[in-house]
Order: sequence, then structure tokens, then C-alpha cells
Amino acid sequence: MAASATTSNPPVSLKLKSTVAFGGTVPGGFIKHPDGVHLIYSVGANVVLEKDSKPNSQEFLQGHTNQISCVTVSRSGRLIASGQVTHMGFQADIIIWDFATRKLLKRLSLHKVKVQKIAFSPHEKYLVSLGGEDDNTLIAWDVERGAAVCGAVASKETSGVTTALAYLNNSDTTFVSGGHGTLRVWELDTQKRKMHPTDCQLGQLKRIVKSITIDSSDESMYCGTTTGDLLQLSLKTKLFKQSGPPKEKDLFSLGITSIALRPSGETILVGCGDGTIAALRLGKFNILKTTKVEGAVTSLTFVDNDHLYAGTSLSNIYQLNANDFAVKLKRTCHYNAVNDVCFPEESSEVFATASDQIRLWNASTSQELLRIAVPNLECKCIVFKKDGSSLVSGWTDGKIRAFGPQTGRLQFEINDAHKGGVTTLAVTDAFNSLGDYRIVSGGNDGQVRVWKVTRQVQSLEQSMKEHKGTVTCIKIRRNNLECVSSSQDGSCIVWDLTRFVRNQVLFAPSFFKAVVYFPDESQLLTSGTDRKVAYWEAFDGSLIREIEASQSDAINGLDISSDGRLFVVGGSDKLVKVYGYEEGAVIGVGIGHSADILKVRISPDQKTVLTVSAEGAVYRWRMPGI
Repeated sequence: MAASATTSNPPVSLKLKSTVAFGGTVPGGFIKHPDGVHLIYSVGANVVLEKDSKPNSQEFLQGHTNQISCVTVSRSGRLIASGQVTHMGFQADIIIWDFATRKLLKRLSLHKVKVQKIAFSPHEKYLVSLGGEDDNTLIAWDVERGAAVCGAVASKETSGVTTALAYLNNSDTTFVSGGHGTLRVWELDTQKRKMHPTDCQLGQLKRIVKSITIDSSDESMYCGTTTGDLLQLSLKTKLFKQSGPPKEKDLFSLGITSIALRPSGETILVGCGDGTIAALRLGKFNILKTTKVEGAVTSLTFVDNDHLYAGTSLSNIYQLNANDFAVKLKRTCHYNAVNDVCFPEESSEVFATASDQIRLWNASTSQELLRIAVPNLECKCIVFKKDGSSLVSGWTDGKIRAFGPQTGRLQFEINDAHKGGVTTLAVTDAFNSLGDYRIVSGGNDGQVRVWKVTRQVQSLEQSMKEHKGTVTCIKIRRNNLECVSSSQDGSCIVWDLTRFVRNQVLFAPSFFKAVVYFPDESQLLTSGTDRKVAYWEAFDGSLIREIEASQSDAINGLDISSDGRLFVVGGSDKLVKVYGYEEGAVIGVGIGHSADILKVRISPDQKTVLTVSAEGAVYRWRMPGI
């Protein structure tokens, strides 16, 4: 019978300590605040404020229910606005935040599915928002009242989708929009509650506009296009003036995705889809300097006249000198789903994550210490050897690879470990004075295999084939004589590691995603697609109790504290929940992920919970009561 997870004390909100993440795909999503101190960017469903000089001084504005799609800040820096995506048929929210108090001021809901772009008027009277492809409307909002003033369809029926938006610098009633075959200047008539468009004349040119910026005097606007040329238009006459670069061979590959005017005014910087950042001379558009970074450049923001930041789609943030174009990597994060995370046995100072690359991180500063990549492959699982001298990993090509955690050098490779890929790993303690140990691995083939690892050779000791589905998790007892494996076939099997036979089996109508031993190893905890956390007797495999841990979706990640008082779950409902083991009640809830949580880990010092997700984010939460 499922137990109801209720408690007399309502659950606390888990405090988010820091993230190792950056929403690099959000256009213009990395912004230097006008105070010159703070950086603003999005991570999943959070807006992050961070002091430029202190990388781990993150504060989080939480209120969105799904991934943030656009962020902007008002000219004075007093207000921040952010828009999100949502599910088909639902309204996507815009939130206006007060920068000083970090409080939610207004929630605006009219757009459907996605908010594409938002822009404040120069004196913060209005906010204009552009809906996504399914919406394609422009709405002007009164910031003070938090109400819509008027709206209009963003482009003519003969044109395509509108994707870019920019407000003039000196007028609260004029803004511009651009997209697939459309470039318009809009006049806002607040008395009649209408907005009037004027189409810009491009002559024979047919372009898809990706980014727009406007000079400080509101004389010209500059538009970056998918064809890799920069267009200049007069805002007074709405006529095309020129395009560049002047030579056809100098057009930028994969289009111009972001633009920034240098404060001193003599050059314009463009960021491109192939990672090129270039400085062009205003007036002639000839290229002065170029450099290249990893990923499409989605954000360019000046810190001062000589320095700027560039954010890319591969979740890298670069610092750039505008004079000599010297580039320095300021921050890097995963940009694909993070499949696994682990700590060394006794250390909470570092942790490792598995995605298309393995990365080793400093837990207190969130700085990357080491990166290990195997071309065209994805790492599905990682675990530290007990003494910390190896990082053992499983890959999609079915191989187990061990790397040195200091150097990243390959120590050994086990070929053909599992057909279809290695999905989970566990390691035993050393069983002799030479330091030999065992690796227990599981794969998509449903097999659990035991490998003996010596300094010279890695050999298969036994292959145990009883699971009918992918093996999702393996945990080894402290005496190294037994292990438990969970599988998507709805069974967990307790294995004898001396006789290599099944000792016990647990069945449930669920794809099991995770299993852990209670610290005294008398009980087991499991979680899976039935949305329940189940307590089992380790000796005879009998079910003790079940807790309904999610109302809506699978529980993918599960971990228990070393004293057995608390356990943590995370899943496809995007919530992190901390439970009391004895009472089976929720103590704390963490909100912030915008995609499925795939794994959760409690640090060895019991002070931090790490959660990783399909959005590529790593979140560090403070344990309740710490």
C-alpha cells in the first residue's frame, strides 16, 4: 500500500547554492548590468545574477515554470524582464523583476507557447514582447500597471516569422522588428491603443534578419542576416543604405547571430554562427579584426569600451579585448544532457560529470579542472575508484575506459564490455596488497558483468544474464560480497559476487531507474517510472512500504545520506525532493530545473546535493538544516 508523504511541517524551499550552467542558446541571453558589477543570464528556469569579480556569488530569480527563452534589462538597470517557453496550447509567461529587491513585480501572460524576444523602452514606461513561431504577435505592455496596451500581428501574411526585436534609444514609442523577409519600424499610439508598422524598403534584397541593434542617436539600425552580411538602414527614411562586408568572400559563415556597437562608436562587432567574432569599421563595413570561439555566438555585451563578453551556443563564455582581440575563456559548462555525476569516496571538494565529455569540477568555485573527450561518443556513467586514483567510465560504444583524474590520461580500456553501450558502473575496494579490484558493469544488453582489474590486465570474471532490459543502476555492499542491480524490466536482483548467482529478486510494475542500500544494508530503496520510492527488506526481498514521491512523472535519481536520516529524489517532474527516511515525509523541495533530472548525489560531507539534468545543468543545493 502506498504511504502518503504528508507531514505537519510544510516542506522548506531548498536553497540553490550555485550552478554549473549557462543557457547559451538564448539569443542575447548574457548581459552586463548597467551597474558594471553584475552579470545577468539564464539557467533553465532561473534568471541568475552574479558579481563579475566573484564567480560563485550567484543569486537566483525563481518564478518561471519552464525554460527561459529571452532575457533583457532596462537601461537604468532597475528592472529585469524574462520570457519562457511552455507546452503547445498554453500561455508563456513574461516576468518583470525588481533588480534591487530581487522580487517578482509583474507576471504577464498573453503569448502562446514561446516568448521570442522582449525589449524595454528607454525610459522603462513600456515593454514590448514578441511571440514565437506559433504566436507571431507583438504586444506592448504598460510596465507600471503590468497590463497590455495593444498588440498586433508581427508580420504580413506574405512574410515569414519575426525573430528579432529592438527598441530605439531615445523614443518610448518606436521600436523595430525583423525576421524572414520582414523588417518593420513600429510606432506606438497609446491614446488609440494601436501600433502602426512601416515596412523598410530593401529593394531587391531578400534577407532573414537574426539580430538588430540601433545606434545611440537613433539614426541607423544594423541588421545581421543568415546570409552573413550586415545591413544598414536609415530609421528616418526607412530605406536601405548599404550592406557589408564589401567583398563577397568575406561574408560570415552560418550568418550573423549577434551584434554590438562599440561605445566609442567607430566600430561594430558581430558574432557569427560559426563562432567568428569580427570588428567592422562603421561606414565602410570592411573587416578590421577577427577571432574564433567554440559554438555559435549568441550574445555580445560590452563591459567597457575596450572589453566585452561573448556567450556561445556551446555554453561557453569568453572575455574579449576589443583592441587586440585577445580571447580568454571565462566559463564553460555542459551543453548536452548530463548523464551521471559522482564524488570521490571521501572528498566533497571535487566532482565529475558525464555527458558527451567527462569534466572534473571544483565544487566550491564551479571552475572546470579537467576535460576528457572521446570523439563522437557519449559517456553514460562514471565512478571514482575507491582510492581516487582512477575515474572509471562507460561509453556508448560499449567500452569501459579508465582515466587519471589529475591528467586525463587513458589508463586502460575494456573493449566490448556491453553490446549497445555501458549504462552503469560500480567498483569494489582493493582485495589484495597489489591494489587489484573489481568493476561491476551493466549495459543496454541487460547483462551484469564482473571484471577483475590488475595493474597489467583487465579480465572478465563472470557475466550474469537474468535482466531482460537495460541495467540502470548497480550498488555494491561494503563487504564487496554482494551487489544489487536495477533494470528497466521491472526487477532488481541481488547478486552473490563470490558464486555469481542470484540471491534475491524484487519485482514491481515499474521501469526501475535507481537503487541504493540503506547505510546498515538491511534495506534497499528503489525508484522508477511508477513515481514511487519503495523500501525493501534486503534479506528476503519483501516490500516494506511505498511513498508516492511524484504526482506526475518518473523518479530518475535517488541517493541516501550516510547516516540514513534523509534521502533525495529527482525526476522528470523537474523537482528535487528531500525526504526523512523514517517518516517518509517531504522535508525540502528544490525548484529550478527546466528539464528532466537524471541523477542526484549527496556529497560525502552531507552538506550539498548535486542534481544533473537533460538541459546540461549541474545544480548545487544546500541540504536542509545545514
